[in-house]
Amino acid sequence: MAEKLILPTEVKVCATCSYWDGERHVDSEMKLVVVSEECKGQCLVQEMTKPGLHDVRQECSCIWEDLEPDAPADKDKDA
Repeated sequence: MAEKLILPTEVKVCATCSYWDGERHVDSEMKLVVVSEECKGQCLVQEMTKPGLHDVRQECSCIWEDLEPDAPADKDKDA
């Protein structure tokens, strides 16, 4: 059985990117991502398989995006 890793959502690896489609568990309250040590998934930007722990800081074609949801729009702003 592969070991599980717990990562803060702001760590810039594929598993913490909203464009990475791999097996992970996201705890939005604690802002943590849980993945297996050997997990792989599809990068929806580069259209290729990437390991979840791949460090994206040196990737030129990467558009890493935090898993944190966007803030809700202020409905009264235009009123």
